[in-house]
Amino acid sequence: MAHLLGAEALHLEFPTRIVFDSVTLGVDTGDMIGIVGRNGDGKSSLLGMLAGTITPDAGRVTYRGGLRLGMLTQRDELDDEATVGFSVVGDKADYEWAGDAKIRDIIAGLIADLPWEARIGSLSGGQRRRVALAALLVEDWDLIILDEPTNHLDVDGIAWLARHLRNRWPKNSGALLLVTHDRWFLDEVCTKTWEVHDRIVEPFEGGYAAYVLQRVERDRIAAATEAKRQNLMRKELAWLRRGAPARTSKPKFRIEAANQLIADVPEVRNPIELKKMATARLGKDVVDLEDVSVRFGDRDVLDDVTWRIGPGERTGILGPNGAGKSTLLGLVAGTLEPTAGRVKRGKTVKVGVLDQQFADLARIGGRRVREVLAEAKTTFTIEGRDFTPAQLLERLGFATEHLSARVDDLSGGQKRRLQLLMLLMSEPNVIILDEPTNDVDSDMLAAMEDLLDSWPGTLIVVSHDRYLLERVTDQQYAILGHRLRHVPGGVDEYLRLRAEEAAGSGPAAGSNSAGAATASAEESSAPKLSGAERRAASKEVSAIERRMDKLSTQVAALHEEMAVHDQADFEGLAALTAQVRELEDETAALEERWLEATEALEA
Repeated sequence: MAHLLGAEALHLEFPTRIVFDSVTLGVDTGDMIGIVGRNGDGKSSLLGMLAGTITPDAGRVTYRGGLRLGMLTQRDELDDEATVGFSVVGDKADYEWAGDAKIRDIIAGLIADLPWEARIGSLSGGQRRRVALAALLVEDWDLIILDEPTNHLDVDGIAWLARHLRNRWPKNSGALLLVTHDRWFLDEVCTKTWEVHDRIVEPFEGGYAAYVLQRVERDRIAAATEAKRQNLMRKELAWLRRGAPARTSKPKFRIEAANQLIADVPEVRNPIELKKMATARLGKDVVDLEDVSVRFGDRDVLDDVTWRIGPGERTGILGPNGAGKSTLLGLVAGTLEPTAGRVKRGKTVKVGVLDQQFADLARIGGRRVREVLAEAKTTFTIEGRDFTPAQLLERLGFATEHLSARVDDLSGGQKRRLQLLMLLMSEPNVIILDEPTNDVDSDMLAAMEDLLDSWPGTLIVVSHDRYLLERVTDQQYAILGHRLRHVPGGVDEYLRLRAEEAAGSGPAAGSNSAGAATASAEESSAPKLSGAERRAASKEVSAIERRMDKLSTQVAALHEEMAVHDQADFEGLAALTAQVRELEDETAALEERWLEATEALEA
């Protein structure tokens, strides 16, 4: 591996606070680094210093000679007068870029739905973001820096981007620095994690799941100092180990250590008990959509949809941008009437909606947070404990000093916390979450999920955040071809159905979109194993697991021997320590090979 970038003793100070103090770190070829931390702790500032767009107050950043560095910031720097095609491929002739399989794949994966000759100024913010990402990825870079690249991407686009970044460079020939709140994306792409907190950057090995394990272990060691944070992350770790099969079948951390840390953590939620409570509060009927269709002008959005929503159900809605997810939510919430069919609501149903636009905060924008909370109930009971509104807000990561701030002066993440709390305080028995992950960091998402785990009503979630969907819902539906379809296999089944749909339909004749201008995107995943290769890989996985069990037993025995060994015998202790280190090195190498073999089996 070659060194690409080094940062030495970086110090960055804003007028009101110190952001970083004496931070030293480096990036080598092969590094795929995810950067996590709370909103406002300096993640984007760190990227700016490393990219050279922000000058630190002290320290320096050095680069390998001839380094090609590309960066996607959160600023929109596209030319309004340029076309989509020119913004992505410049003035290259069609035969130049259309003959490049990598460029064709990027166009098909990100902007196939956009007219090639459309002016940038005519596009929405999300469309412009996708054009900027495509323009960056078509170039050759040694180091790519991405600041929130999954914003405005749907589930399909996020899955494509993860696959592209994993396969972009030959082994150990490029590097990635990435800031995102999408935890599934972090786990899928990154092999290292940097946590930004308290003016420092703390490195961890592995993606999000491995980071959670190591952070829980760190907090356990410092038990008394971060009890609340520790307990929350232990619950997060319990979900990672007991939750979605796709994640637990490919752990990037030591399974035995994880199981020990969560041995006394209860299940994330008790679905049977919650459904009993939900039935008591809601009654038998919630919302029924019967043969519902919605048409806007001459465009069909939903066609002949029948959906019976039961008490206590926790449902995620999947679908590409523009498929009709928000329309479906409007029918359930009662803010939209169907063109055909009917919607029946139970008499006891009270719907609460967490929308994307903060509409419910607009009417109280000039008031202080403390005044708003004073009008609410005095206590709320969660998991058998009573909380005041202020305590609940603190549980969601809201600083005490912000209670005196005006609602209009809050950041996007702070508004999202307050919006969620106000929703819960209104005591609905049906909650609709429409893209609830906007403007929030991973800690806030974990806290939000923790609150929702103990909430007994009916929950409907629309989100492009795959991790959130898997975490808080128990079943998923997808809007495909204007109809609603149950997908028992969750997001993986939805992505497979979307791929089959795309392969079967192809681009529309005469379309002027970028997708019609290119050949079909080549499959970028690794080639499938033959039957014999699959059997051999399966045998290798079993053999590695047996060897790792044996090594674990040997290491434990050596630790016991060291515990009773004469502490004055330094040479003997050194020999035992060397044996432990040798066994641990072998274990680490086996874990790496185990991961490669299981990934090949799952391909």
